[in-house]
Amino acid sequence: MGAVRCLIVEDNEDLAATLADYLESRGVAADVAADGRTALHLAAHNEYDVAVLDLGLPDIDGLEVCRRLRAGPRPDLPVLMLTARDTVDQRLAGFAAGTDDYLVKPFSLPELAARLTALDRRARGESRARALAVGDLHLDLDTLAVTRGGVAIQLPPIPLKLLALLLRNSHRVVPRQELEAEIWGDDPPESGVLKAHIHVLRRAIDRPFAVPLLRTVPGVGYRLALPEGTGPAT
Repeated sequence: MGAVRCLIVEDNEDLAATLADYLESRGVAADVAADGRTALHLAAHNEYDVAVLDLGLPDIDGLEVCRRLRAGPRPDLPVLMLTARDTVDQRLAGFAAGTDDYLVKPFSLPELAARLTALDRRARGESRARALAVGDLHLDLDTLAVTRGGVAIQLPPIPLKLLALLLRNSHRVVPRQELEAEIWGDDPPESGVLKAHIHVLRRAIDRPFAVPLLRTVPGVGYRLALPEGTGPAT
């Protein structure tokens, strides 16, 4: 990493100092906040490229800090959440609050740096292009226009939101519960509703084309990606 500014939000002084020293040794400028209110103040008055946010803070917990960042000063700031608890419910709550990635304590410093690098690169690429793409499928983030192979595709609001989520996370399988939490928050729909919207999305982006992109992983969720062994489409 280089020419990157990171906000570290961690109330454990020793861990915060270790993180700051390690990142600064790799050319990253790091500011440290020991509580949520200080973090929000710093985020509102400084430009950061990435943030490391501890879930357990003494005043405002990490989930609420993330929600306020998304709703206020930095809606687009990439956030890596640190947590001592590794449960599906905890991860889903984090993703619903707006975090971009998770790291469970204890962790290795090189892994943390690698994840921050990935978040920063992804954010920089998206801010330049203002578009998301997998193969020849493109979503313009400014106009919300969807095209595949140059052909315009019309999508209803919820399939459009699903498409954006899957494009942003095309490097991994996105769990069904995570998609539901992102779309409907704390009021998930009845069983089968997500599947119906996925069917609409698949019919629009895959059915008319030779190479399917939307893959169902039974019992887990969905992934939007080129099939293995397929070269990048243009």
